[in-house]
Amino acid sequence: MPRIFQAQFPSIEKQVRALAARMRTARLRRRITTVQFAERVGISRDTLHRLESGDPHIAFGTYMRALRVLGLEKDMDAVASDDVLGRKLQDLALVAPRTRRSASPAKAPLAHGEED
Repeated sequence: MPRIFQAQFPSIEKQVRALAARMRTARLRRRITTVQFAERVGISRDTLHRLESGDPHIAFGTYMRALRVLGLEKDMDAVASDDVLGRKLQDLALVAPRTRRSASPAKAPLAHGEED
């Protein structure tokens, strides 16, 4: 069965291309040839070309191996480490129930036989 790829959001495509360009620049700064780099990452030169062009269909593991060869894998530790939005949403969920109770106090259900 052939693989079906979904279209990427334009902003994600831009980010992938930017990452690929930074990785290519890092390779060139280290004076590593495409042949050497492809061998060290364990991919073909064609796949390397696609990786350095920002092809979004290259496996994430391939990007990670390439970063490892460049000595940049620790940079990935910073990704999502400071989840500001997630913490704000979590804090809102903790505060929201108290706010609702104080704004409109709920009546306790009446026991059988009690009148209001």
